Amino acid sequence: MSLNLTGFGNLTAGNLTDFNINDCTLSICPIAYAQVHYDPSLAGNALYLAIFVVLLMIHIFFGIRYRTWGFFGSLFGGLLLEIIGYVARVQMHFNPFLSNPFLIYIICLTIAPVFLTAAIYLCLARIIVVYGKQYARFAPRTYTIIFISCDIFSLILQATGGGMADTAATSSQGQTGINIMIAGLSFQVVSLTLFAALCADFAWNVRKARDVRAPLQVSSSRAKFHGFLYALGLATFTIYIRSCFRVAELQGGFNGTLANQEVPFMILEGAMVVIASISLTVAHPGLIFGKSWGAANIRNGGNGETKLELGNGSSFRR
Repeated sequence: MSLNLTGFGNLTAGNLTDFNINDCTLSICPIAYAQVHYDPSLAGNALYLAIFVVLLMIHIFFGIRYRTWGFFGSLFGGLLLEIIGYVARVQMHFNPFLSNPFLIYIICLTIAPVFLTAAIYLCLARIIVVYGKQYARFAPRTYTIIFISCDIFSLILQATGGGMADTAATSSQGQTGINIMIAGLSFQVVSLTLFAALCADFAWNVRKARDVRAPLQVSSSRAKFHGFLYALGLATFTIYIRSCFRVAELQGGFNGTLANQEVPFMILEGAMVVIASISLTVAHPGLIFGKSWGAANIRNGGNGETKLELGNGSSFRR
């Protein structure tokens, strides 16, 4: 076996072990030896990077202004990981042979949407209180506990798998890490499916009770509150599409066909997460609930009713 790489001479089976792929550049090594079999687009990845930076700045402003600490913390974690991931992909444009940027982008962009779904889950409990818990299958707080727990479990699996893939000494260990990442992503798809089903069930029950309307003391206008609901639905749908894509992508491993095509990645990963993040920004809960979101307490009363306590001293009971 002999590889003719410019600057390295002829590498044979006898001295191939002395060759370090991190020493390669596009000018001396073929793209087939890169971490991905394409040169990541500088314009496309830089665009996504810029979008996530701007969105993070907006969420820092909204989080401080409206005190939406739980929602802000989730978006901050997700957007920060997206930024780190796309910084790594920009770095890969200049040298796609380096292993560290590749692993950083794989791990960060894989686990980032877990934090976005956590933000969505936090919204559901308050929406249920607004319309009435009698239309839901469970108590509002129960939804939050169940799905945040699913998010944490999915995050642990994906982070553990990513760490194993990063530190693997053999290809079999690396594949084990990939399989654990797939398990985490698959669990996220299942939990999102269950979440969507329960949301649809709740929405159907509310729709059947046609006299139910969102109270004006919670939203600035019914139209804006409905826009908030549609934005959450769009964010959930796009993250679901993205998660299904990543499961399919990793099924073939890092060397699989789908994992080495940039166009599907930029559309079904990048664009989907951008749409979800923009949706969670333009329909920020602070714009709907005001500062009451951050100080709101969802409590179960002794008489079986649920009370949404607002930061201005008022409360809304169902």
